[in-house]
Amino acid sequence: MTHDVKNLIPQTAIDTEEVENFVRIVRLIQPQQRSVHIGQVEIYGSSVYLNGAAGGDHIIYLDFEHRYDLDRRIEAAQAKGQRDVAATLAKNKERLGVLVADVSGHRLTDALAAAMLHQAFLTGVLYELDRVGEVTTTLFENLNTRFYRSLSFEKYITLVYGEVSSTGQFRFLLAGCPPPLVFSSEYDRFVTISPDRLVAFAPLGLLPSEGDVDAKRFLSPIGYKPRYTVNEVNLLGDGDILVLQTDGLGEHAIREAQAFVPDELEAVVRANKRRSAHEIHDAVCKRALEFAPLADDMTVVIIKKEGRGA
Repeated sequence: MTHDVKNLIPQTAIDTEEVENFVRIVRLIQPQQRSVHIGQVEIYGSSVYLNGAAGGDHIIYLDFEHRYDLDRRIEAAQAKGQRDVAATLAKNKERLGVLVADVSGHRLTDALAAAMLHQAFLTGVLYELDRVGEVTTTLFENLNTRFYRSLSFEKYITLVYGEVSSTGQFRFLLAGCPPPLVFSSEYDRFVTISPDRLVAFAPLGLLPSEGDVDAKRFLSPIGYKPRYTVNEVNLLGDGDILVLQTDGLGEHAIREAQAFVPDELEAVVRANKRRSAHEIHDAVCKRALEFAPLADDMTVVIIKKEGRGA
């Protein structure tokens, strides 16, 4: 005699306690609401969820100097004769990493995919630091492969991962997220970034990676994603401001056919340019919610280089 497995599972609605427990777990991995600093650079960001509890947007900060014991890692690499790894590890003392991700969809359960990314990414960073001393595109190739095999075609993750140095240089990988916006203190407006510094790729999990050694076991009828490359922006002078966002800020904050990004966003940043990254962030979010009702999860990260122009 055979049984239908579905009939053996109690068909009861998930109770409120289970939902609350899920939200508590999700909130444990959300970043603390505080600014992070490296040299004269301050970073502050947050996510606002459509359902008010949790959703598909997510932020991860890599404050290398505080999250990891770099000195012990350097000593261990030197003891193994890995001088290149030791030298690369030391460079992490002068930079901060930030990942902004957006799971397609904004339901409470989309936070599960964000949590999967959180744990997979941070585990991958540990291996990267031991292997080569820094985060490389190899980590994102592996993440793309993993999510391509575990998410349905309707689900994918857009993201931008960048590292900012104490001098203001910003290196980043762009996969489906809106490109960074740079507000120039000197010109008092957003400045155009050269297209060759905005090389973008398909969202994470949408296409298998080109050159994946296991690609033949997972044939893709619509093609493969080229290997990731890194973009670099050197525009962060004194008082300059970098804005990272998910599409909840731009595409959905629309009133009378007028988009919030870029004009309204630029006006808010200009009006608050002499304030801290935290204060600029708060002003942007406040104005965005006044401008139009929230229609999607919204994430805003402000990176500001302080200086005489600030």
